[in-house]
Amino acid sequence: MSLVKKFMTVGGATLGSRVMGFARESLMAAALGTGPMAEAFYAAFKFPNLFRRLFAEGAFNAAFVPLFAKEIESGGMEGAKRFSEEVFGVLFSVLLAITILMELAMPLLMRTIIAPGFEGEKYDITVRLAVIMFPYLACMSLTAMLSGMLNSLHHYLAASIAPIFFNVAMILALVYGMWIDADAVSIAYYLSYGVLVAGILQMLVLYVGVRFAGMSIRFRRPHMTPNVKRLLLLAFPAAVTGGVTQINLIIGQAIASLKEGAIASLQYADRIYQLPLGVVGVAVGVVLLPELARALKSGHEVEAGNLQNRSIEFVLFLTLPAAAGIFALSPEIIRLVYERGAFDPAATVKVAAVLTLFGFGLPGFVLNKALTPGYFAREDTKTPMRFTMIAVAVNTGLSVALFPFFAERGIAAAESIAGWLSTVLLFITLRRRGHLHIERALVIRAVKVLIASAIMAFAARSMADYFAAYLSSGASALQQAAVLGPIILASLLLYLVVVYAIGGADLAMIRRNLKRGRKEGAKEAAPIPDDQGLS
Repeated sequence: MSLVKKFMTVGGATLGSRVMGFARESLMAAALGTGPMAEAFYAAFKFPNLFRRLFAEGAFNAAFVPLFAKEIESGGMEGAKRFSEEVFGVLFSVLLAITILMELAMPLLMRTIIAPGFEGEKYDITVRLAVIMFPYLACMSLTAMLSGMLNSLHHYLAASIAPIFFNVAMILALVYGMWIDADAVSIAYYLSYGVLVAGILQMLVLYVGVRFAGMSIRFRRPHMTPNVKRLLLLAFPAAVTGGVTQINLIIGQAIASLKEGAIASLQYADRIYQLPLGVVGVAVGVVLLPELARALKSGHEVEAGNLQNRSIEFVLFLTLPAAAGIFALSPEIIRLVYERGAFDPAATVKVAAVLTLFGFGLPGFVLNKALTPGYFAREDTKTPMRFTMIAVAVNTGLSVALFPFFAERGIAAAESIAGWLSTVLLFITLRRRGHLHIERALVIRAVKVLIASAIMAFAARSMADYFAAYLSSGASALQQAAVLGPIILASLLLYLVVVYAIGGADLAMIRRNLKRGRKEGAKEAAPIPDDQGLS
């Protein structure tokens, strides 16, 4: 199975989930707008979601996958099964203790960390919503472990489609609330229970996927075996690193709670740029880590280097035009997706400004996903953690400095700058250690992709200005979609034509160089010449 096919499998499933996420966010915008209940729900959900990113997705994709791959290489499926059961016993016990502790401490945590600017009824409701949703962390942490097992066994589909069930549960909760004409407070409660149900559904889907892959897990009494100790040593720094974006978001949210509507504005913009970040970044991160771990454990350094180069190439080819599109069309996109009901034109202006600044950081955020596996696959989780802490410090300082002058826009700018800083540090260190050899032709192609993206953005903005009357607040959603859709499609086609015409990419070479079978890697081919890759 080629690397690009694996990217497309994960990316395609993620795209489906993100599209449903758009539908969910659009319904939420219509029901709650940027009002107090929208902020209460997002603030309450941010807490379990932060812990999920820190201790579940980030930690397990970084620490569990390489160790699980090592067990498969050395002890076969039986050894991998035993290791999984040891981890499951410890993980379940730790999650139970964390859940009980956090539920009891929720009022204090909300007051001091999550939303210090909330007061009165808004604060009380936020605490209650967070108490309902926090068990979602336990479900998603176990789901992350099951996902890591499936990815290591090269079964990517089940883990990729599981988030769809989250969106289904949330949409059903919203539809029910709007159908019975519930008030904003009731809808926020329905959504919170929907989050909990969604976590259980996702865990069950992944468990069925693991059984289908030929592996079952039974509960073992918690015991700190050498492998579990090694996992924990790797997991802590990996958790911090994997959740860098979420750490920055939680810092931004705490500061944004000081201004009415700022949290919701950041959340709505975050949903839009999460589409390319999820489709490309998550796909590359999920697929690349087990592939790199397998190649390195087998001693195939050249194959590992080629995998990383091709992944960076793939990221630039897709994210640079996505960022350019956000720069060009953010007001029109926000207006079409959100502007209805309680979401007014003034909210569109605020959220579009935030989205534009997030667009600046998008390539950096996605490149981060392509670079960190280069460390994690070598069981080095401390170096990325150090860079993450530097980025968090920069983000905090900039957020505090910029918020009084630019409000939510200052927070978005700080997060984007911090994301790029982390990516640059990861890149430079990989190069210095000799783990990443960037081809001269790759740099030339990246410049050409940037040029094609700029041409595309100029054309998209020109078309939007020409059809401004059909994309304004006065136009219906159907009219806006009928005009904006063809503009986006035409811009995409223009980008592809230009990028191929100036030599930024070549379809045949993409297929040829991204195909990386195990047999090919075993040959340890010579380093790829400068004329190979996407052109």
